[in-house]
Amino acid sequence: MYTPLKNYQIIISLLKQNNIKHLVLSAGTRNIPFVQSVENDPFFTCYSVVDERSAAYMALGISLKLNEPVVISCTSSTATCNYFPAIAEAFHQGAQLIVLTSDRNPALLDQREDQMINQVNMYGTFVKKAVNLPIIHTEEDLWHCQRLVNEAILATNFHGKGPVQINIPMLNYASVCSEKNCLTARKINRIKIETENTVWEQLAQKLNSAKRIMIICGQNNYTSPLLNQLLSQFTKLYKAVLLAEYMANIECEEAINPFLPFETHVMSSGRFEEFIPDIVISLGTNVMSGIKQQLRDKAGRFEHWGIEESGDIVDMYKSLINVFECSPEYFFQYFIKKFNKTIERSDEYINYVKDYKSKLKYPTLKFSNNTVIRDLAKRIPDNSVLHLSINNSIRLVNFFGLPNRSIKVFANIGTHGIDGCLSSFIGQSVVSDSNNLNFLIIGDLSFFYDMGAMRIKHIPKTCRILLINNYGGGEFHYSTTLLKDPTMDLHTSAAHHNTAKGWVESVGFKYYSVHNDEEYQQVLNIFLSKDSEQPILIEVFSDMEVDATTTHALENINKYETTKENIVRTIKNTVVDVIGAPAAKRIINKLK
Repeated sequence: MYTPLKNYQIIISLLKQNNIKHLVLSAGTRNIPFVQSVENDPFFTCYSVVDERSAAYMALGISLKLNEPVVISCTSSTATCNYFPAIAEAFHQGAQLIVLTSDRNPALLDQREDQMINQVNMYGTFVKKAVNLPIIHTEEDLWHCQRLVNEAILATNFHGKGPVQINIPMLNYASVCSEKNCLTARKINRIKIETENTVWEQLAQKLNSAKRIMIICGQNNYTSPLLNQLLSQFTKLYKAVLLAEYMANIECEEAINPFLPFETHVMSSGRFEEFIPDIVISLGTNVMSGIKQQLRDKAGRFEHWGIEESGDIVDMYKSLINVFECSPEYFFQYFIKKFNKTIERSDEYINYVKDYKSKLKYPTLKFSNNTVIRDLAKRIPDNSVLHLSINNSIRLVNFFGLPNRSIKVFANIGTHGIDGCLSSFIGQSVVSDSNNLNFLIIGDLSFFYDMGAMRIKHIPKTCRILLINNYGGGEFHYSTTLLKDPTMDLHTSAAHHNTAKGWVESVGFKYYSVHNDEEYQQVLNIFLSKDSEQPILIEVFSDMEVDATTTHALENINKYETTKENIVRTIKNTVVDVIGAPAAKRIINKLK
């Protein structure tokens, strides 16, 4: 029988899956759920040692002798402190101790609750990793807890061996073990170059048998010619779908930009059922497109294989099974060599995705940030540098597309802040080939936030800045325009009446202002020319409400959903139109 506490069940499940058998247990109330769950499970070998200091040193001896992880478990408060000397010794000897510190309700910390101290990361630099588990109420909590326990166990032997801490808070210690079965947690494996060849061979067999393989390339600031070659070859051999936003900087003709096709405002969760892969292979860093949320919504329906040279656990799609601690080049080279020519493969999956993408429509749009970015994106010269400030610029360039993938695209989406993109763009321009132009697409809030960068004396004449000034934060209108909030512009959108003209001209830029499509088309030719002896800035004045509604029009014309979802959405929108969004929200909350 097992404890009903899910965080402990996850620990037990993953200990078993990782073949961790030896447990040194110290008596106490808070760890009763764990102790009672494991002491009657024949898989485990349990040792009872009341003195926590002695227990930890005993576990240290077992770990060093067997060269494998050993678990120690105690109750809360000073019991956890008594582990410290042995943990310090384990750290310096490279012994794999898994320290389970049972804890109390975190809301009661510093509220004079008995037997309670702050146990989070209490061993500091003497553990390789410390995690504090969530109290599980939701599926999100369950996913989070599984990820943290996997991370902790894997850290015991990651770039050197050593101890880890898992802190387990709970609302009550639920001493009765009433569950007949323990849940099976999702185990994450770290696959290294030196991992046993049999493991790699088994993965090759699984990959060869998969019918639907999806490769997702996140942001890459550089991709080697070899990687581009291997991606192209792998995609053709395995009939895989290759998804890459422009920030991925992948130069493969097989690459499909997922931004508009899989945007959550365009494709419904019900329709995405048609596109669920068997295996997702990821490389690179951040992903901006809706494919991330689409896959998260279908978590557990596919396997995620993440290529992470660092070996870090990045469970972006909540379905991570294997982390490959190797370069993308090594990964694709290996599995290209292991391609099984005898297995018949179909183009059905990739053709289905391509056919869907080919049916996307681009309506006639009013003059707006949409049309301005669209027309520039279509004409950016080959081998240019393009820097995109966050959100609207990224979204629309990916919606409308670039002429080809020789254009190097950058964006500060690591932290996703509005600060510094102008400075970063200037830095990229300074070291770029003087024969090529450098473009920045930026909104007014981002520009004025970082406008001091315009004083940098090293700005080359090849700089081209497209500033879209809609007098506020257009992204907020994109997200909420349909709510018709009359006070939005006051604070939410940070409305203003500033222009860049005086400042831009004072620092040596050629300045042009644009208010309509005719003016824009006239200036665009100058903007794209290499003949200017000055860097150039175009300030386009648009209306953020029009900007938002035109973007929604682009999405709505491509709406792809099931009949049921269409009916529900139509009814919902009708109700909102009749009684208003606030009243509709109140009714929904009451029904909940």
